[in-house]
Amino acid sequence: MEQREAAEDIVIAGAGLAGLATALGLHRKGVRSLVLESSPALRAAGFALTTWKNAFRALDALGVGDKVRKQHLHPQALRVFSLSTGEVAQEVDLRGQGERGPNEIRCIRRDLLLQALEEELPRGTIRYSSRIVSIEEDGDVKILQLADGSVLRAKVLIGCDGINSVVAKWLGLAKLSDSGRSAARGLARYPDGHGFEHKFTQFIGHGFRSGMLPCNDTDVYWFFSWTPSENDKGVDESPAKMRQFVMSKLKGSRLPAEALAVIERTEPSDVLAAPLRFRPPLSLITASISKGNVCVAGDALHPMTPDLGQGGCAALEDGVVLARCLGDAILLGEGPTAGGTESERIEAGLREYAGIRRWRSVELIATSYVIGFIQQSQSAVIGFLRDRFLSGVMTRRILKMAKYDCGTL
Repeated sequence: MEQREAAEDIVIAGAGLAGLATALGLHRKGVRSLVLESSPALRAAGFALTTWKNAFRALDALGVGDKVRKQHLHPQALRVFSLSTGEVAQEVDLRGQGERGPNEIRCIRRDLLLQALEEELPRGTIRYSSRIVSIEEDGDVKILQLADGSVLRAKVLIGCDGINSVVAKWLGLAKLSDSGRSAARGLARYPDGHGFEHKFTQFIGHGFRSGMLPCNDTDVYWFFSWTPSENDKGVDESPAKMRQFVMSKLKGSRLPAEALAVIERTEPSDVLAAPLRFRPPLSLITASISKGNVCVAGDALHPMTPDLGQGGCAALEDGVVLARCLGDAILLGEGPTAGGTESERIEAGLREYAGIRRWRSVELIATSYVIGFIQQSQSAVIGFLRDRFLSGVMTRRILKMAKYDCGTL
């Protein structure tokens, strides 16, 4: 059978948040790219994601911020309950002004966000059912062998292919570490309206962390993270068993009845669970985030635990910064990428991107891990400090991480 071969200037592996944001950013700058997605359609695993002010700066830079805002509620407050005392440990008004303008947080349905990005791309930008199985080199060109037997020759390769990234492995990034925790997520649907307050509510204590946040008037997103034990074997065999497991863990706590009812209402098809893994943050200090004409973004770069709610936000930041650096390099922009051959400019542009995103990635991964450890600790001492003092410190830290500005295209 004759091998099919084609050439592309820029190939992006993965049509997730980072991949589509990068492609859209490049498109806004007049640069074409091809996105390879292994699935037959856009994937919306995880149902929803917390989207802070920093993410909306990125979405505004991409020209889709207002479209996304119109589809989702703006919570009025962030409320943290202690399951040990049954009392509110911390509450922050999210309607006020921050240091850089009004605070902003929304729980965004992942499918609607991906759709908003995809709709702005030229037809044919995304090639579905296309998975990279190997990467080879021919001078400055990367030869991509796809699972369907076809071959692509790429001048630039951007890995946005998730936590099991083929591109990150090719770059030699450190293997992921197991946090020792797992998380379940779900989306409860209320066709006639849920009637909940527009607040982001978290529950911490007893060795687990849970929360709920309305996406809009009909959908409520919830999550539950815990440290698995030998007694938990088999709970992940089906979504129905996982939902029942989460409810059994929460029924023994001081969780409000309306929060438990949200989980009970969730259809098994709207429940999923996975172990929480992260890339060791210190490994990124010297890692090859970019190498020649190859780089990574999103979860391929900085997989982190969900305790900051910044995984998706950081992927959108990546997309804007990468599109700016690479686009300027290709279009002979000013700065560190000016002058030289095209391949030299591209390499300089990707190095610039890596320099901007390296320490941000390290900080996000490390902070998220530490906050998750404190929130789920079963230590009596840490629990006391958490309920009396650390809840406020952690909340302020979470809000600080959302102040980041990725800039414009």
